[in-house]
Amino acid sequence: MSIRLGAVLAEQSDKLRHEPTAKRVRAFVGAEVAVDSERAVLVWEPHQAIPTYAVPREDVVVQIIDVKPGEKAPNGAPSHDIPGFRVILRASAGSPEGSGYVADDPDLSDFVILDFSSFDRWLEEDEEIDSHPRDPFHRVDVRSTSRHIQVMMNGQLLADTVHGKLLYETTLPTRYYLPTEDVLTPLTPSPTRTLCPYKGQASYWSFTLDGQAVEDLVWSYEDPLEDAAGLKGYLAFYDDKVEVLLDKNLADAD
Repeated sequence: MSIRLGAVLAEQSDKLRHEPTAKRVRAFVGAEVAVDSERAVLVWEPHQAIPTYAVPREDVVVQIIDVKPGEKAPNGAPSHDIPGFRVILRASAGSPEGSGYVADDPDLSDFVILDFSSFDRWLEEDEEIDSHPRDPFHRVDVRSTSRHIQVMMNGQLLADTVHGKLLYETTLPTRYYLPTEDVLTPLTPSPTRTLCPYKGQASYWSFTLDGQAVEDLVWSYEDPLEDAAGLKGYLAFYDDKVEVLLDKNLADAD
């Protein structure tokens, strides 16, 4: 009997998981290197879809301090859904700190699982990474399409194109991107920004519908990363807040 790979991965999501990487990984607190490793592993905690890095203790180049019960960890340090103990990574007294966790697990007990957001800068080889490490089992594919895409909200047509882009991203629903010129409703730039390690920094847009402001319902990647380069100049709407009509359901709606 054939096995669906996505189902296999989903079945393991409640477990602590790891996968080695060949990348040299460095993490900084302030301007100081705190971690420098060529033996890092990606770690997914139970019920978490986003990985972080773990490195052998000897690849932590600053002091490792066990956090005492009740002692406050650095800002940005999440709680952990695994047995073990928290540590602080400290370069010197009064300097910025990073944090991590040592799991009570035989395969990872010699590693420090790093709290990604508690560090000020990350490098994979010599390139900066933001938000979180990339999952090697997660990919992004952008494909041009001539399918007729319309976006509706409250019975009003917001966008209409046959020159769209479809974004296929592992485990996520297909997203529909439309050329800027095929978005029919006037948009207002928003200060909101988000980061995606696969696509880059997203800018957001708002609009007015029936006299009401609709905030941050549209986004774009104005300077997308390489894997998402085809999205430059295109806009997407939150599918769960609008109605997206394709060729098939357009015919059904007639």
